[in-house]
Amino acid sequence: MSLLVLKFGGTSVATVQAIENVADKVTTEIRKGHKVAVVVSAMAGVTNQLVSWCTEINQIFDPREYDAVVASGEQVTSGLLALALQKRGVPARSWQGWQVPVNTDLVHGKARIESIEGTKLRDSVLNGDVAVIAGFQGIAPDGRIATLGRGGSDTSAVAVAAALRADRCDIYTDVDGVYTADPRIVNRARKQIRISYEEMLELASVGAKVLQTRSVELAMKEKVPVQVLSSFGGGVGSDLSGTIVIEEDKILEQEVVSGVAHSRDEAKVTLRNLPDVPGVAARVFGPLAEAAINVDMIVQNVSPDFKNTDLTFTVPRADLSKTLLVLKDVGKELTGMGVESSADVAKISIVGIGMKSHVGVAQKMFTVLAEKGINIQVITTSEIKVSVLIAEEYTELAVRSLHTAYGLDHGDGKA
Repeated sequence: MSLLVLKFGGTSVATVQAIENVADKVTTEIRKGHKVAVVVSAMAGVTNQLVSWCTEINQIFDPREYDAVVASGEQVTSGLLALALQKRGVPARSWQGWQVPVNTDLVHGKARIESIEGTKLRDSVLNGDVAVIAGFQGIAPDGRIATLGRGGSDTSAVAVAAALRADRCDIYTDVDGVYTADPRIVNRARKQIRISYEEMLELASVGAKVLQTRSVELAMKEKVPVQVLSSFGGGVGSDLSGTIVIEEDKILEQEVVSGVAHSRDEAKVTLRNLPDVPGVAARVFGPLAEAAINVDMIVQNVSPDFKNTDLTFTVPRADLSKTLLVLKDVGKELTGMGVESSADVAKISIVGIGMKSHVGVAQKMFTVLAEKGINIQVITTSEIKVSVLIAEEYTELAVRSLHTAYGLDHGDGKA
């Protein structure tokens, strides 16, 4: 017997019929002898509708009331799934975030989980009840509902799995695993059997939509095995038909590059004529952090005269307008600073644990892109990742070319 946490995303619970399908999968796991907790997202499209109503009422809304509205989608789904399970003779109860409770910080709309009081939940599950938990939400120190940001149900599921000391967290979604590239772009992309936390974290952070970044961070910290699999096949997680995300030392064969990811959700900002003196970067990025704007790639040009320099960075495309407003205020303090921006860019990344022990990986990337006539605007690297910013129109060409260049078009995945 294992204790499993199953998470079902919006497309998996998009309709009443889909929820019935989810109930069948949960029931199958129970009949295999497992104890089960379930975390659900809102039905597909519901959160977008709720957000649009908030912005229709007021473009500059109170984030606490925003959370009260958008959290309702998961509450509906959890109740419906509990009813579907009860119909099958399975003892089930819906739990909202505040009932668990899932304790968060005070950043409404983008809250982070600080702790989960899992004693009552674990007792309930071990006694044979199926806990159906509304994902994406918790309770803030002010006593109000707080939501975790887009994709937050993944983080909810991993956090619940850690609190319950679950044997595995299965993330059911609309894809059947983690691929070497987006199969909608690369038709020869292949599903990976196993991938390390580090690789999945990098892939999630640079554009892979399969798992939310924070969920992978938490899984790595708490050593929770996470499996990604499809809701739409006939199998369940115990059949191990998806991609398992585990510790690096449990993967026997490590490829140099395990995946090529892309993100079209980027915007580039360049600040011209900044004073080349200590403290300027802090004066720029401090206000952006206070506005909860995530800055990613950062490159500062060398200043030949040691007087003025240029600074380029990327932000989420959805935050570009807010970024420019913040920089307008920053410019009042930094006289002469010019601001340029572009949303017609894409980030392309290669990721692989094998980069630690192989040289020339980045050089191959740059060579391949040059041969295709693709100009690189910004470069950033880590121990197992190289990312470049290019014109958005070359996204698909870049992904396909790199996927082939690193030998990812063939094979059966990691052993």
